[in-house]
Amino acid sequence: MEEQQNDNQLNIELSEEVAEGIYSNLAIITHSNSEFVLDFIRIMPGVPKARVKSRIILTPEHAKRLLSALADNVEKFEAANGRIKIQEEHIGFPMNFGGTVGQA
Repeated sequence: MEEQQNDNQLNIELSEEVAEGIYSNLAIITHSNSEFVLDFIRIMPGVPKARVKSRIILTPEHAKRLLSALADNVEKFEAANGRIKIQEEHIGFPMNFGGTVGQA
């Protein structure tokens, strides 16, 4: 029985570079009939240009699994930490992040 359990395990490696992660504050999702494309972008205040930092391509089945797993994790997070508040008054995203503009 133990050998069978080892056959069903998946060893996942995480390099130091990937473990650092990539910060993103904007995601753009597009799809075709065969794939979903998630582009993760970091925008900075006052900068009208931003680059895609990471792109993930998923099959429709995996996209739906990701949606389910993300919803489950948000539910668990909110149960432990309280409801996540979303400012619905902002359509799109403010280029200055809603803060004041500093001067040097």
